[in-house]
Amino acid sequence: MIEALIKKRRSVYPNQYNGQPIARETLERLLEAANHAPTHKRTEPWRFKVLQGDSLIRLGEFLQKKYLETTASPKQIQARKFLENPSKAGAIIAICMQRDPEERLPEWEEVAATAMAVQNMWLCATELGLGAYWSSPGLIRYMGEFFDLAGGERCLGFFYLGYFDAPADVVPRGEVALKTEWL
Repeated sequence: MIEALIKKRRSVYPNQYNGQPIARETLERLLEAANHAPTHKRTEPWRFKVLQGDSLIRLGEFLQKKYLETTASPKQIQARKFLENPSKAGAIIAICMQRDPEERLPEWEEVAATAMAVQNMWLCATELGLGAYWSSPGLIRYMGEFFDLAGGERCLGFFYLGYFDAPADVVPRGEVALKTEWL
């Protein structure tokens, strides 16, 4: 049942990945699932950039360098994480959004559609036994220096992916009744 899959979905972080490669066909399945997200006015704003192998190392080097350049008092542990975390992933999918050039709808709707595309990937990854984590560091504002972004396109974060051995942590949720008002 879909409800069981939704409840099973977890954030699995790069330091939990075991280094097993992810097949291109598996990544294509995730991207195909993403492509079926709801989208107002059919703008399909999601854009993805898939990184594996050497591109993960280049991303880590870029993030570390940019962090050290732009942070008043950088912390070495954080600089090391920016360098090392990408190479721990089997793949990273950069989550980008292409703004409708005609601006026929509010930007938040396109951000929401892109987030729904990521949720589709996340659920598919969960079903396939892949760990996933959406990271949105402040450094994403500089990703136009790393990626060739089209006009009106921006990066919303990184979708880290990797196989893992230990069970994912169960995160308790508060009661939905406390978050719901029936009218």
